[in-house]
Amino acid sequence: MTPGRPVPPPLAKPILIDSSESPAATTLAAAFGATSADSGLVPLTVARRAPKEDDVEIAIEFCGLCHSDVHATRGEWRVPPYPLVPGHEIVGRVTRVGAAVQDFAPGDRVGVGCLVDSCRECESCLEGLEQYCERGNIGTYGAIDPRNGDSITQGGYSTSVVVDRRFVLRVPESLDPAAAAPLLCAGITTYSPLRYFDVEEGDSVGVVGLGGLGHMAVKIAKAMGADVTVFTTSESKFDAARGLGADHVVLSKDADAMEAANRSIDVIIDTVAAPHDLNPYFRTLRLDGALFQLGLPADDMPPVSPGLLIRRRLAYAGSLIGGIEETQEMLDFCAEHGVASDIEVVGADQLNEAYDRMVAGDVKYRFVLDTSTLQEPSERADA
Repeated sequence: MTPGRPVPPPLAKPILIDSSESPAATTLAAAFGATSADSGLVPLTVARRAPKEDDVEIAIEFCGLCHSDVHATRGEWRVPPYPLVPGHEIVGRVTRVGAAVQDFAPGDRVGVGCLVDSCRECESCLEGLEQYCERGNIGTYGAIDPRNGDSITQGGYSTSVVVDRRFVLRVPESLDPAAAAPLLCAGITTYSPLRYFDVEEGDSVGVVGLGGLGHMAVKIAKAMGADVTVFTTSESKFDAARGLGADHVVLSKDADAMEAANRSIDVIIDTVAAPHDLNPYFRTLRLDGALFQLGLPADDMPPVSPGLLIRRRLAYAGSLIGGIEETQEMLDFCAEHGVASDIEVVGADQLNEAYDRMVAGDVKYRFVLDTSTLQEPSERADA
């Protein structure tokens, strides 16, 4: 645990969170989540709705731990609705389906990523870009769900979840289910900009940062046939980068090494979530190159020189996860090419330690919760 952060005491009786519009029709799911910004993660019980006609009920096997979960539960971005169960990298088996569901059946291995709904009517949604829903998409946790009585969505640090079939993904059986879980966030977040830029064999891809996102960017770019360069501030990561498949590793704080990389890269995937100077990276791009910003620093970034962009017709862009169709495409691509996340599986009693290790950068490269370590609730929702 981080010095000064108290170890949360176990609750004698887990708090019941009603995430359904009809409590009498719910089933209970064991969960872990936060009751305040300072509570740490503690045992909770979530009342999940009974499947509606378009719903899929999923027994969760694994859920990835994302750094955004830390920010959310600790109230570092905004004050969320507590109690809050995080988790948007969900893999499990279908247990029940609604009467109108024909594309999933009990026993199927499926996944749920960062979204559980959207307006389904705006231009972005109709183009399969639900992540950019113009009315606001519905996140897997901490979001108001207007289709379910304005209840608050609760995430995947839980034994089960119920999701509209349109936002359920098929996870290929060839993928290890634990290692596949982070693909639903880290995988699609890096796949989408590479796909948007039409990366193909012979292209040169740069990856800034070698954490949860960065290691997936390396693997996916290599699977696309690209020549991959990792930019890092630490010489200690050289071997790790090469072990993941990087063709070149550049120490970004070495001015000579950065100069040698001038005009060598077609597209850069920047995964660093701390303020840093982008101008040296723009100098490594070729004509018509692009830098995609995926990391979201809490503080202001140093200014970008417009001259660097103008002289080489460079693009500076952002990218947000991916739509449902593209996420399914990513899962199938990863299965075809044997791509998965490097993970460390943890139990429920290790979650708080895992959060502090994430903050300290002490993970290679993603933690995944084994939900079999959650204790099943002993009471009924309608008791």
